[in-house]
Amino acid sequence: MISGDSIVALSSGRLPAGVAVLRISGPQTRFVIETIAGGMVKERAAVLRKFKAPDGTVLDSGLIIFFPGPASFTGEDVAEFHVHGGRAVVARMLETIAAFDGVRHAEPGEFTRRAFLNGKLDLVETEALADLVNAETEAQRRFAVQNADGVQSELYMSWRRRLIHARAMIEAEIDFADEDDVPGSVSDTVWSDVRAMVGEIDRHIAGFHAAEIIRDGFEVVILGAPNAGKSSLFNALARRDAAIVTDEPGTTRDLLEVTLDLGGLRVRLTDTAGLRDAPGKVEAIGIEKARAKANRADFLLLLEDSLSPKGIGPVPTTAPLLRVGTKLDLLNAQAASDAASKYDFVISAMNGIGVEALLAEIGRRAAEAAGDVGDVLPSRLRHVELLGEANRHLRRATDDHAAGQELRAEELRLAADSLGRIVGAIDVEDMLDVIFGQFCIGK
Repeated sequence: MISGDSIVALSSGRLPAGVAVLRISGPQTRFVIETIAGGMVKERAAVLRKFKAPDGTVLDSGLIIFFPGPASFTGEDVAEFHVHGGRAVVARMLETIAAFDGVRHAEPGEFTRRAFLNGKLDLVETEALADLVNAETEAQRRFAVQNADGVQSELYMSWRRRLIHARAMIEAEIDFADEDDVPGSVSDTVWSDVRAMVGEIDRHIAGFHAAEIIRDGFEVVILGAPNAGKSSLFNALARRDAAIVTDEPGTTRDLLEVTLDLGGLRVRLTDTAGLRDAPGKVEAIGIEKARAKANRADFLLLLEDSLSPKGIGPVPTTAPLLRVGTKLDLLNAQAASDAASKYDFVISAMNGIGVEALLAEIGRRAAEAAGDVGDVLPSRLRHVELLGEANRHLRRATDDHAAGQELRAEELRLAADSLGRIVGAIDVEDMLDVIFGQFCIGK
């Protein structure tokens, strides 16, 4: 794709900063360099120049790097201006560059969109690039890097190639069964491989929840009766006063959430309203929110006051849980021993006893749920939906009672098309705005 216009944007972080990077891509790139930098520069080398506006006004001095197309990120001529990161400097540089004929400010994700349209990235690699930009934990970074390197795309394209080959063999058998160079009765071998692929895709889809945990976080919800010590534990795990703690029952009325980084994994910890019968109107809303949140949790911490236990009735979820006895600092030796045998963990948020061990267990459970970060997993709901669609076609194709080889071959084509749409090889125009809209302007 040859763009008719060029785009420019700030591609580095929030201002002010030590250095700001301005990126331009498109056919006007060389002319902009020649005008602002006083002449063309060596390719792929950082060159120190004084930057001037067309009227000769000095804008700044800094480095410029030129990447000629098609061997660039977007596939077009690309340049980066490394300037001082002051707001006024960056604003004037952008204003000057965008004033050239055929140059405009970039839209969100437009650089990456041009890279996709020029065949530098496929859609899965594009989504992985967005994940890499937004990564906050080591697990998210590793997962995104692997997908950006094309491992996920290669898996989907390998399935698609197998289906195209299977369809070719079936159609060859249909159309040229009397020719000597067409293997006879290939159906058994082809359909056996397709059935195996159905199982492979099913197992891959099953890994989506682990991918969600890596990308979005392992969701831990704290439940318990009023004054069970939920907010105190919440603050202790968060290592700050994130929740108000008082002796008055029903202090927590809404959901409070903090994000932890445990062993490189993102963990979302939620404090909830105390569960009890006959609450007030406002507190009842908080309790309903707590139950709803527990239903979506990956893991629960069910707290009880070890000094004065109060039950909450049936736990509103089937998620794995730990029973935690609180207020260990208020128990005598015998009561502490009894509590240790009754609960999975006994803690004191007041003096920190047992909190680090509980935190380590939460981290272990999160790592167990996420599995091996190196596994190839579907990273988007879009992938899961298209993989499920592909498998529906494959199941119809492998149905021994399906009518005719021609129709079964058509199901193979439809399945291959579904896989192709994941990576952007087929009919994806309708989803491009959604995908690229998640990027920042300079990417």
